[in-house]
Amino acid sequence: MRFSEIEKHLKKFKVGIAGAGGLGSNCAAALARTGVGTLVVADFDKVEPSNITRQYYFADQVGMMKTTALKENLIRIRPEINVVTCQIKLNEKNIPSVFNDCQVIVEAFDRSDMKQMLIETVQKELPSVPIIVGSGLAGWGNTGVLKFRKVDETLYICGDEMSEATDDNPPLAPRVCIVANMQANAVIEILMKKI
Repeated sequence: MRFSEIEKHLKKFKVGIAGAGGLGSNCAAALARTGVGTLVVADFDKVEPSNITRQYYFADQVGMMKTTALKENLIRIRPEINVVTCQIKLNEKNIPSVFNDCQVIVEAFDRSDMKQMLIETVQKELPSVPIIVGSGLAGWGNTGVLKFRKVDETLYICGDEMSEATDDNPPLAPRVCIVANMQANAVIEILMKKI
């Protein structure tokens, strides 16, 4: 299949991204480059200097809302993309309405309790929508352990599922971006099977 055909197909779809940090911003950039038509990005945070080390932002965007800065960057990649931004903290009550029309949702949170809340809410309130989770991406090297795993028809996990981010084992750009691109690849794989 030619790239123009792939773009034409992907343009029809809307993908939700829960969190615009390392995973979410880099996954969004990959999806924009591939031709996904609409991205719904939800985050409540601002770009900080420390984010520049692994997130898809630039030094002159420090202080901006992440959703605003990311939209600006995605439009620079693909001017015709539709980016819907939601500057909110996601919770059980607003997740169904924020991601209502999305065909796939990407989980891109730092905290495990937020990951669990998103997964449980999506599986309960949007049961037919696949969710792609990132788990285990801290540190460097050892890329052979990063993997994609299909749990069931609507739950997929990307990462090594073990390496937790700590002060002594921080999330560094190479592994963060690998997992973010694994998530984007999983989105594309799911969407290319849809009519």
